[in-house]
Amino acid sequence: MLEIRHLKTLHALREADSLVEAAERLHLTQSALSHQFKELEERLGLPIFVRKTKPIRFTSAGLRLLQLADATLPLLRGAERDIARLAGGTAGRLHMAIECHSCFQWLMPTIDQFRDAWPEVELDLASGFAFAPLPALARGDLDLVVTSDPLDLSGITYVPLFTYEAMLAVANQHALASKPYIVPQDLLDQTLITYPVERDRLDIFTRFLEPADIEPAAVRTSELTVMMMQLVASGRGVCGMPHWALHEYSSRGYVKGKRLGEKGLFATLYAAVRTDMLDAPYMRDFLLTAKDTSFATLDGVSAVR
Repeated sequence: MLEIRHLKTLHALREADSLVEAAERLHLTQSALSHQFKELEERLGLPIFVRKTKPIRFTSAGLRLLQLADATLPLLRGAERDIARLAGGTAGRLHMAIECHSCFQWLMPTIDQFRDAWPEVELDLASGFAFAPLPALARGDLDLVVTSDPLDLSGITYVPLFTYEAMLAVANQHALASKPYIVPQDLLDQTLITYPVERDRLDIFTRFLEPADIEPAAVRTSELTVMMMQLVASGRGVCGMPHWALHEYSSRGYVKGKRLGEKGLFATLYAAVRTDMLDAPYMRDFLLTAKDTSFATLDGVSAVR
């Protein structure tokens, strides 16, 4: 009566909190996902969740199946890893670099899970801010780079991890805090606080300010997100930040997050991988673990359409 795909779709629905988002995560159309749920409910003779509710409200039958999914899916993933080891490919190297200061929030839990599952794989992580990581990946010095700025390099495949919204953090009492959204001209008289990286790697410059030919009054840098938020909260500037990183502070009322532009400024985070390593079992598992961890722990991320 029950199939693994049913448990996976239920799990995705709970994590995504909408049929549309769940369908995107599973790479299905909304119609196909709705049909799958309808088929399962007809088999069970019971509804699984209440339609047109947000957040999704599961019935008693749905909650029981979610308990089964929570118990079964990790066992399934573990069995798949064991089989991959039996088939070979358990040992190897995964040297990675990141071009994202705020990525540690989801990357470290991912690495912890991966290290437990693949102890034979040599794992190393470096910051990609002191050198050019994508050319190093192409040379073979690295095996994976987390980036939002893909370059057209031979032998490199970009695997989309998730889409996120870039926002502007302002102090609660700031004049911009009451605006429904920010336009480039709003930053003409502002100090913009950024991470210490080149402008061509910051969305707020390349996709928001520069197309409007706008330059902020001043630019200040900081290595640490918490220090940036302290500067913003004390009225010393405003700061561009991914929604998932900003949410930790805005949800507690420490600062306010404002949309950049009327429709928002969205970007995609990728895992850049050498194409010849894509089929390595441990690489496939790392990418799946990274996506699962991101969707489970980060606020405001969505599947790449």
